[in-house]
Amino acid sequence: MDYTNLLKNAGGKKSRVGIIGATKGYGYTLLAQIPKVKLMELRLISSRHTDECEKVLIELGWPKEKLAVCSTKEEIQAAPKDAVLIVGDYRLVPESDITALVECTGNSLVSSEVCIEALRRGINVYMCSKETDSVCGTMLNQIAAENNAIYALVNGDQPRNLVDLWSWGTLLGFEIIAAGKASEYDFVWDPETGEMTMTEGPHFPHENIPGLKEFWHYKDRSTLEGRRKLLEKYMNVISADLCEMNLVSNITGLVPAAKRLSYPVAKASELADIFIPEEDGGVLKKTGVVDVFCCLRAPDEASFGGGEFIIVKCENDAVWELLAGKGHVVSRNKKYACLFLPYHIMGTETPASIILGDFMGIGAHPECRQVSVMAGVASRDLPAGTVLEVKGHHHSIDGLVPELWEKAEAAEIAPFYLLNGLTLKHDIKKGEPVTKDSVDLGSGVPVELYEKGFAL
Repeated sequence: MDYTNLLKNAGGKKSRVGIIGATKGYGYTLLAQIPKVKLMELRLISSRHTDECEKVLIELGWPKEKLAVCSTKEEIQAAPKDAVLIVGDYRLVPESDITALVECTGNSLVSSEVCIEALRRGINVYMCSKETDSVCGTMLNQIAAENNAIYALVNGDQPRNLVDLWSWGTLLGFEIIAAGKASEYDFVWDPETGEMTMTEGPHFPHENIPGLKEFWHYKDRSTLEGRRKLLEKYMNVISADLCEMNLVSNITGLVPAAKRLSYPVAKASELADIFIPEEDGGVLKKTGVVDVFCCLRAPDEASFGGGEFIIVKCENDAVWELLAGKGHVVSRNKKYACLFLPYHIMGTETPASIILGDFMGIGAHPECRQVSVMAGVASRDLPAGTVLEVKGHHHSIDGLVPELWEKAEAAEIAPFYLLNGLTLKHDIKKGEPVTKDSVDLGSGVPVELYEKGFAL
């Protein structure tokens, strides 16, 4: 697609953007990018900490006199049309004249409530809070369609980038064997020194692991087993990874490759030999799946950037021999190829999703269904009375390991991101999932949306 066509045919229109939960992380990167985008303008920012909003906006170059802190509907409506509104109460956000709402709170209750109200008023919603979409996305897509509004995941985060790559492959007629992403951090190994560095956190865990030399070049599945044993203490099933693949699964219909996904430690050049059926030497017990790998590379090799890939079947030998000759990643048996996007650049890329939605009506997926459900499985015995709490960078729950269950076996599962703040009603043994009868889910908006969506 030639995006410059949007610039040529805008007719003076601009997206008027409101952002909830935008002062840090993902939202901050979007705030920094908006002034550079000709077809959009920041109209509103919402956070409980309005002083922090004001500080961030001034830091990013907005004049203080152009900021208007509003605490009532009347103040919002009376504010100058060229001001950036700062709103402490998220429930007031739909009272503004925004055309696009970007939700970044990560709070399922807040985001589901405000998104429903915005969609019913015809305000397009661009969802960054993957926790909310994992439980409410099916119904939010439905509500958007019913109100001629757009509900969309956002480019810059892996789920939307992967859905776009999958849809491109589907449009071209490829048989897609698997779709997935790199986990967030790389294993960087120096063949000369044996030093391994993991790119997680400010201190970058590192260790000398000369034994990786034996498994540096991929031979077969035994290579993956050898790498995993050497790096085992660094390996985790990451809640954010499974949540993101949950989102992709629900839109595309692809199912989880395994409940905890595969997580092979692999180089980008090996993916077409790994994410293929077991009978062809790969790790997949079935095809048409979502999955995740951990990127392995040398210090002087480019990172996969937490990017996205699809594995497609090679239908024509002559075509793929030609493409392999141009350097594309084709399996050794010549039956499969890996096509990939080695990036996800957070909010700096998100304006593309907003403009495509606001200007072209692209985004809503009314066919979205709860194909998979993210479960929490006890990693140790948990007694009755244990309070479950989502926390940390990866939005995990202490004592639970996340799993992705296909819908057919998940009817009694309590979704992972509805568990925050809930107390176990009875003991859960190690290896058992948290079910609906293990907790009191209550009757809040996220629960209602999940149950309606599951029934579709």
